[in-house]
Amino acid sequence: MNSLVMALVAFVLYIIAYHTYGKYLARKIFGLREDVVTPAHELEDGVDYVPTRKEIVFGHHFTSIAGLGPIVGPAIAIIWGWVPAILWVVLGSIFMGAVHDFGALVASLRNKGKSIGELTSELVNPRTRTLFFLIIFFELWIVIAIFAMIMGILFNMYPQAVFPVWMEIPIALWLGWMVYKRNANVTVLSIVAIILMYVTVVIGAYWPLKMPSFLGLSSIEIWLIILLVYSFIASTLPVWTLLQPRDYINAHELMIVMALLILGTLIAHPKIVAPAVNHNPVGAPTIWPFLFVIIACGAISGFHSLVSSGTSAKQIDKETDAQFVGYGGMLMEGSLATLVIVAVAAGIGIKYVTKDGAVLMGFQAWNTHYSSWLAAAGLGSKLTAFITGSANLIESLKIPYAIAVTIMGVFIVSFAGTTLDTATRIQRYVLGEFFTDIKLPALANRYVATFIAVLTAGLLAFAQKGGKGALILWPLFGTVNQLLAGLALLVTTVYLAKKRKPIVFTLIPMIFMLFMTGWAMVKNISSFQAKHNYLLFSIGLVVFLLEIWMIIEAVLALNKYLKQPKEIETAAEEASE
Repeated sequence: MNSLVMALVAFVLYIIAYHTYGKYLARKIFGLREDVVTPAHELEDGVDYVPTRKEIVFGHHFTSIAGLGPIVGPAIAIIWGWVPAILWVVLGSIFMGAVHDFGALVASLRNKGKSIGELTSELVNPRTRTLFFLIIFFELWIVIAIFAMIMGILFNMYPQAVFPVWMEIPIALWLGWMVYKRNANVTVLSIVAIILMYVTVVIGAYWPLKMPSFLGLSSIEIWLIILLVYSFIASTLPVWTLLQPRDYINAHELMIVMALLILGTLIAHPKIVAPAVNHNPVGAPTIWPFLFVIIACGAISGFHSLVSSGTSAKQIDKETDAQFVGYGGMLMEGSLATLVIVAVAAGIGIKYVTKDGAVLMGFQAWNTHYSSWLAAAGLGSKLTAFITGSANLIESLKIPYAIAVTIMGVFIVSFAGTTLDTATRIQRYVLGEFFTDIKLPALANRYVATFIAVLTAGLLAFAQKGGKGALILWPLFGTVNQLLAGLALLVTTVYLAKKRKPIVFTLIPMIFMLFMTGWAMVKNISSFQAKHNYLLFSIGLVVFLLEIWMIIEAVLALNKYLKQPKEIETAAEEASE
C-alpha cells in the first residue's frame, strides 16, 4: 500500500471526527457554554491561573501531551505490522484518547481547575483520592526521572541539538515578555521566534556540542543534574514567562516538521515496506493486549488527563475553547503518530545505513532494523528508525540530510523538554493539593512542593549508576500509564452520571482500557515473578490491587448517582448555588 493514501485517509477521518463526534460531545454531552466563568478568570493569580488565547493553550497542551510518546510507541509497535498500528492510532484517538482528554479537561474546568486525582474526593470519596494520588505520584515520579535521563541521552546522541534547544529558552522568554507585557502582536512575533529558532538549528547542525565527563560524573549524569535544576526553575515561574511561549514555539516547530513530512511523503510517496500484519515477531510479547499499552500517547494515555486537569484547565479563557484544546489536541497527536508510522513503515525503506556502512533499501532495510523485539526495543533503536525514515522524507525536498537530522533531533529533544517541565509542574500541583488536604500547608508551598518533586525524581534517577535509576521501574510505566487512562475515564464517567448525562461515551472506552491494562498487568506480574524480580512483582501487585480497590469504590459511587432521582440532584445543585 502507498503511504500517502494511508496518511490522507487518516487525516480526513480526524477532520470529520472533530466536526462531528467532537462537536456532539461539546454541545450535547458536556454542554459547553461561552458565558461560564472559567477557573482562569475566577482564580486568576498571574502564575498558574492565567486566561489565555486558545491557540496558545493549544500549543502548550499539545506539546505537553505529545513528548516522545507518539514517536516511541508506534516506532516499536510497527513490529506487529502497520495495519494494527494505524487502526489503533486512528480509532483510539477519535473514540478513546480525545474523549479521555476532553472529559478530564471539562471536569476540571467545572471544578476550579482541580486535578483529576483531587476530583475523585468530591465525585467518589476522600479515600479514593488518596489511592489515586499514589498512582499519579508514582507515574509522575518515573516520568520526571526518565525524561531528564532521556534528554541527557538525546543530547549525547544528537549533540547538534544542544545549541538550538537551549537557545529556545531566551527566545521564549523574549516572546512571553513582548506578548504579555508589551501587548505585541503574537502572530508576528511567533513568526520571528520560529525563524530565530531555525537559525539556531542550522548553527547547531554545524556546531555540535558534546558534554564532557566531570568530577567522576558521566555526561548523562551532568545533563541530568542540569535538567532537574532547570525543571525546578521553569516549573515555579509564571506560565506566561516560559511555559506558554516555549510551547507555542514548539507547536509551530511541530507544524513545520509535520508539513515537511507531509510534503516529503507527497514527493517521495514511498511504498510501505513493513508487513501488514506480523503475527510472531522474534522475542515479542503477544499483540493482545500489549499493542494497547505500547502505543499510548498516539491513541490514549493517562498522562494526558494530568495535563488536561493540571495545567491546561487553569489557562482556558472560555469554556467553549475546551473542544479545540482537549479533543483537537489529541487528534493532532494522532496525526503525528500517523506520520511516525509513515516514517518507520515506509520512509525507512528509502535508505537505511547499517553500522558497518552497508546501504539497504525496501523490505530488507525494514527487516534488518526490526529483525527481533530485542533489536527494536531500545530507545536508540526506536528513535533511529523514526529519524532515519523522517530524514529520508525531508531529504526528498532537497534539504541536506545533515540539516534534516538536526531538525528531527531538535524536534524530539524539544518535546521531551516540554514533557519534563509540564510533569514537574503537575507533580507540584498534585503534591500541593494533597498536602493542603491533609493539613500540611507549609509543604504545599509552590517552591517546597516543586523541590520535593525534583528531589524525589533525582533520588530515583541516581539510584543506579549513570543516572539510570528510573529504568528499574520503567517496565511498570506502560501499564501504570494506561491504568491511569482507564481510571480517568472512570472518574469522568462518574462526573457525567452525577450530572445526569449519558455515560456510554466514556463508559465503553473505560471498560476497554481497564480490561486491556488489567490483562497486560497480570501478564507482567507473572513475568516478574518467573524472573524472580520481586521488586517489580511487589510494586506491580500493589498497583493492581489499588486499581481493583479504586474501581470498586467508583462503581459504588456510579451506582449511587445512577439510582438517584433527578429531583434530588436538581435540588442539591440549586442548594449549592
